[in-house]
Amino acid sequence: MIEINPTEIPTLRQNEHTLGAPTTALVLMEYGDYQCSQSGQAYSTIEKIQQQLGDRFCFIFRHFPQSKIHPQSFKAAETAEAAGAQGKFWEMHSMLFENQQALEDGDLIEYVNRLQLDIPRVLRELSDHLYRSRIQEDIDSGIEHGVKQTPTFFIGIRQEGTQNLDVLLMQILKTIADNN
Repeated sequence: MIEINPTEIPTLRQNEHTLGAPTTALVLMEYGDYQCSQSGQAYSTIEKIQQQLGDRFCFIFRHFPQSKIHPQSFKAAETAEAAGAQGKFWEMHSMLFENQQALEDGDLIEYVNRLQLDIPRVLRELSDHLYRSRIQEDIDSGIEHGVKQTPTFFIGIRQEGTQNLDVLLMQILKTIADNN
């Protein structure tokens, strides 16, 4: 079950992973887990929403690895952060969701290699758990805002005037319906 939280979107931080401008018409924040099959399904839907809404859509991803259920989820999140430090967070994010069944250590390093990242640097950063506190910030924020499972979404709609709101909402609902 995908949970949509009706409360306000958590406060944005400087180090957010954001596609699009947070001041746009629709902001969608996800707390997700790279090994969670439902987060994987949501990934496909979000891609379609991005394609349909373009610059009227902003997507924010926060890590919420559920390590007790998904043992490689935290390491996958660390790998995404290491890729982000080299400017390729979203490329790694996509690779991890597109290969959810292959997230063992060797697989993760293969993805690092495919993205032509500095492998020794990534290995060092993973070994030192350099991004643990960054990921923990996301987890703590999720817990603070009532996240209990993945994926959990927070949705914010910004619309000044009413001329396009109906069209925007219909596009969102159609995209979601098409993917169920």
